Amino acid sequence: MTSLFPMFLKLEGKQCLVVGAGKVGESKIGGLLETGARVRVVSLDASPAVREWARAGKIELELRAFSAEDMDGAFLAVVATNSRTLNERVYREAQRRAVLCNVVDVPDLCDFFYPAIVRRGDLQIAVSTAGQSPSLAQKIRQQLEKQFGPGYASWVSELGETRKLILASDLDKERKLELLHSLASREAVEAALAEMPELAAKGEGA
Repeated sequence: MTSLFPMFLKLEGKQCLVVGAGKVGESKIGGLLETGARVRVVSLDASPAVREWARAGKIELELRAFSAEDMDGAFLAVVATNSRTLNERVYREAQRRAVLCNVVDVPDLCDFFYPAIVRRGDLQIAVSTAGQSPSLAQKIRQQLEKQFGPGYASWVSELGETRKLILASDLDKERKLELLHSLASREAVEAALAEMPELAAKGEGA
């Protein structure tokens, strides 16, 4: 089994192609839109939500059959059709052009997989089984959602602000590193602010 390389990808401004615009394609398009990607959709038909996104100018939608030229300029492609022949054709074209491609629910036609994700503000926890068992990934996600409650969103935001205060302080380099490495502890954050009352005041007024 090939080992996967886990990473979080910045897609803002990147051209992403989606082939297929039914319910499954709709969810993939919605996820890409959240990242700020430029989304182009090619499909013979489209769900009402996808059509509405097109009317609102959020995506580029072309209601027609896929052609090889649709892959021009694409950074990655997502294929969500129920045609194995079309899925394989789009995947082969992506491979030929070195475009990352995911054919939904067909692991052998995927360069990357969609993980099950827990989102708490800027905190994201992703779980993948490399397409072997999406159900297991979802089950683990549900367990993680209980372990990492909604409060983590504000906590992570607080950590980010405290990190900025530490980096901007006059503390020596070693102390800064010590505090940064222990930021995940609320007690450590309070201790850091106690050493920098003037910066803490700035943080409170932000």
